[in-house]
Amino acid sequence: MSRNKTVAYAVAGALCLSLGACTGGNINTQYGAVIGVLAGGVLGSGLTAGSIVGTAAGAAVGGIVGYQVGKRL
Repeated sequence: MSRNKTVAYAVAGALCLSLGACTGGNINTQYGAVIGVLAGGVLGSGLTAGSIVGTAAGAAVGGIVGYQVGKRL
């Protein structure tokens, strides 16, 4: 695995943990946010060929979407 991809996955993991700790809602919103961050980070990394910015942006968008979906469960 290249250094960029390793860093991108580390950033996605850190965003996942930080966003999951800050949701403060019920368990569904927390799970939704964490799963969204992970999925968004992986998707952002894949679409931008491992770019750190793409991974972080994907994780942020995924976290927001996952949080909103979790509120409706």
